[in-house]
Amino acid sequence: MAKNNDEVYMSALEGKSIPILTLDDKWHQLFTQTEMTPEIEALADELSALVERDAKIRTETKNIKRLKKKMLDEIVPLRDQANKTGSAKIEHEISERTRLIGECNDKLASRQDELLDLSREIYDVDYKLMIETMKACYETLHDNTDEIKALDQWVSQVRVELKKNVIRLQEREMENYNLYSYMHQIFGPEVIELFDLKYDPDRRHPIRRPLEGDESEYVE
Repeated sequence: MAKNNDEVYMSALEGKSIPILTLDDKWHQLFTQTEMTPEIEALADELSALVERDAKIRTETKNIKRLKKKMLDEIVPLRDQANKTGSAKIEHEISERTRLIGECNDKLASRQDELLDLSREIYDVDYKLMIETMKACYETLHDNTDEIKALDQWVSQVRVELKKNVIRLQEREMENYNLYSYMHQIFGPEVIELFDLKYDPDRRHPIRRPLEGDESEYVE
């Protein structure tokens, strides 16, 4: 994809939300209609890995926040007990929980930074995947359009030939009808039957002719 095209697309998509394609069932359905290129497969795998990592970090963040809240909730009553008793053991427990809260804060900050980086990576890869997807779909659309035009032209030609042949068919049937009708009237059914046997003994090509006594229908 040319750089200037990328810039045009980026400008057009600025401020617009792009769905995470690998999580969209309709995106997967696209490839029941067109082939998934190696570039699309690679980008889809990369995007899936990033999304999986993002989900893992978010789960870890929730667990860390839960642990931090637990430590904070425990410190308040421990602080009250320490003020009343002056127990060194309780002070140690408070110190330990304070240390764990500090670790939680460090981990949360680290996870937040990673989530921001992942968000940018996910968008970039998702954007590239969208471009490759559009390229593949439009290539199929153009190929189908070319074939549709060719088939439409073929159908039009066949329709013309079909119309001509239908006219020829009707003309030949009318000729047969008239010939057999006149022959039947002139020579009579017995003579006609003898000539039927002579000229078409095996009935490989039955002659379409009117029924005896009814010139409006054919028999074979």
